[in-house]
Amino acid sequence: MATTATRRHLLALVTLSSAMSALTSCVPPEATAQQPHMEAALGHLQSAYAELQKATHNKGGHRVNAMGLIQNAIAEVQRGIAAGS
Repeated sequence: MATTATRRHLLALVTLSSAMSALTSCVPPEATAQQPHMEAALGHLQSAYAELQKATHNKGGHRVNAMGLIQNAIAEVQRGIAAGS
């Protein structure tokens, strides 16, 4: 049975995943089409995040920290794409 902390953790992950999806939908398609390397980097970061979501949770907090860093990187790449268009 999941503990309260685990449930909160899962809820936070679902919330962050939803926020990430909302952020990626804010980048207009014409902006990404002109920046194939930035678009590729964004896709790789999103894939890495998805893989970490699937990983087991007993990583001493490092998995969650990595997920937060990836979310920051995703946001930076999205801002870079927006600035470059």
